[in-house]
This record gives sequence, C-alpha cells and structure tokens, in this order.
Amino acid sequence: MRLKISAEEYAQRQANLREVVDKKECDGFITFSTLSIFYLTGFYFISTERPASLVIPAEGSSFLFVPHLEIEHAETAELLDEVVTYPEYPGDKHPMRHLADALRDRNLGDANLLAESRAYGSPMGYRGPLLTDLLSDLQLCVDQTVIEDMRMVKSPAEIELIRESARWGNLAHTLLQDYCAPGKSENEVSMQASSEATMAMMKTLGPAYEPKGRVGAMAGFRGQIGENSALPHAVNINAIMREGDNLVTGAGSGVGGYNSELERTMFVGEPSGEQRRYFQYMMEMMEVAFDTIRPGTPCSEVDRAVRKVYEKYDIMDTWRHHTGHALGMPAHEAPFFDTGDDTVLEPGMVFSVEPGIYVPGLGGFRHSDTVVVTEEGMDFITYYPRELEDMIIEV
Repeated sequence: MRLKISAEEYAQRQANLREVVDKKECDGFITFSTLSIFYLTGFYFISTERPASLVIPAEGSSFLFVPHLEIEHAETAELLDEVVTYPEYPGDKHPMRHLADALRDRNLGDANLLAESRAYGSPMGYRGPLLTDLLSDLQLCVDQTVIEDMRMVKSPAEIELIRESARWGNLAHTLLQDYCAPGKSENEVSMQASSEATMAMMKTLGPAYEPKGRVGAMAGFRGQIGENSALPHAVNINAIMREGDNLVTGAGSGVGGYNSELERTMFVGEPSGEQRRYFQYMMEMMEVAFDTIRPGTPCSEVDRAVRKVYEKYDIMDTWRHHTGHALGMPAHEAPFFDTGDDTVLEPGMVFSVEPGIYVPGLGGFRHSDTVVVTEEGMDFITYYPRELEDMIIEV
C-alpha cells in the first residue's frame, strides 16, 4: 500500500478549497494552522514561536511563508508555487511585517481573504501584531471550521492509512497484554511493548515509512490501573499492577500523519462479579452505538442511544463523557458522538466508539474501537478481541 497521500489528492483538496473561497466570494485563503498546512500541502513541520502561513489566492500563485530554517522542508511540499522565508523570530523586522510585505507584493494587501483565524498563535512565547493592523485595507473572513469541515469525510487513501495505523496498534496492544503481570509497572510494560512493536513496524514498512506525527507504535495505560482507572483522563503515575486490578489501555500508531484508536479494559486475574457486571454494561453500550451508526443519522442520536443504557441500569452517576469522536490526522477531531452535535453521519467519516463507566473505588470500564461509516452502516477499522474472557490476564 501507499504510505502517504498522493500529489493528486493534495491537488483535489486545494481545488475543493478554492470552490469554498469562490462560494464565499473571497479573493483567496490564508491559514496559520500547522495541521491545515499539512492537510493541504503535505508539509509537516515543528510548530514553535516562529509563525508559518499558507496563502492560496482564488487566482494566481500560492505561497508558503516559513522561517528560513524550514526552507529545505518547505520545498518538499506538494503543489506550491513559491516558498517565502523570513530570517528569524522576533528578528530585526517582525515576521508579520515580512508577511504583510509578501501579500502587498502579490496585490493581496487589500484583499478579502478567507481565514481560519485572525492571527498566528503559539504557547511558546509568540507575540505579534495582527495582519489587519499592518494592512489597513486587508479583510479577513474568519471561518475556523473551513478545513475541519473538509477533513470530516475521509478519502479511500486516508482510510487505508488509518487501517495501517490500526494494524500496528493491534500488535502493540497484543504485546502489552502479553507482558502484563502482577508486580510489573505500567512504564515497564508499555515501553517493552511499544519498542518491540515499533521495531517490527519499521522493519516491515521499510524506508517508505514516514510517520509525519506520532512515531512508530505505542501501547500503554496512562495511569489507568486499579482504582486510578476510574479517572477517564488519568496521567501516568508509574502504577504497579496487582491482582484484582482493572487495566484500561490505549494503543495506536502514526502512519503518514494519520492515527487510529484502540482501547481495552483488562483484568489482572479473575474479575469479581461487580467487575463483570460493569464490563457487560459497557459492552451493551458499545453494541447499541454500533447499531445506531449509519448514514443519515445525527451524531447526537448515537450518544442519546448510549445514554439510555446508563438510564436503564440507573448508573448515570458513572457517566463522564460522550460516546466518541472523529479522528484521523489529530487524535480528536470533529464531529462528536455527543447530544450537542447534530452533524449528520456520512460514508467515509471515521470515529472512535468509547462509552465509559467509571466507578470510584473500583475502576474504569472502557473499550474504544475505530470505525468508519459505510453506505450500509459501519465497518470496524480496529479488530482486537473485545470479549471479557479475552481480557483476563492469568496470574
């Protein structure tokens, strides 16, 4: 299989964007988003205090605006007419002033540009003026969802990359489960499984493999061991596994900038009756979600169907989050299986399905599978065993 998006697909993405620009009666598009630049051009880079931007006019030459240290990387981007660089941040002349000059030189200084945001932002110390402060006649029509909306329905090539990601996440999780045992620490088990899976992945995929994001395969627990697994977003505490513990796992890999999500609830030794009961509630929620996912259904309906299971067993006090989220390039993206999201499902959308039950003093119960919406309903991308008897670690 091809391990990256083709030049033809990048061309189609840019053509689709130009159609949006035309419909909104704008003169072009500008973005400061690392993710959107990657989606439109294949240019992957490390975002820091140094601003970067992509400008695609409705007509005329597009250009990528980057710090000089990125020039070699930038020249590998697909379907760009020009790369414009500036020396450094903050520099003797601020990068935004260089960008204002570049727009002015291309007769875009007084344009009406579709934009995802009004300015570059970074938590790494960036400060700077707005472009509209430097170009008084420039107008920005801000629509923060324009590229996000384009990313919602995945192409066949994107789905294949996500499937390849799931393949190596599956291996990492298999090794993770194999190495679990009482007395072992979460970091010991996670590092061993992730390292071995990554080495197998690198050897199998060979020189064609470019992660463009998460490197290799990983599996771990993120602190969700024993009672701590009742925290949905726990953090790594190097917990030690003990007989009777719930283990809530996570696994995946990065392939060509795309990701998958696999999570499982496991037990160290024979689970108690209470653990079995909550596990079966969680499994029932997942089956309800799978049965509800089909084209034409609002995302909110999937979440409402799952919440009825909580209500059926009078366990809404164990609820902490919505049923799932879309994913692809980032680990989380819109839309969401949430009662507040009425986005209608379409074939090609990719989601996690991960209803969770969290019982203080006992633990968490959450599987997550990556699925794709099809013409008839849905299809699994992840394929790791799911039944309770497959989740028991012998002691």
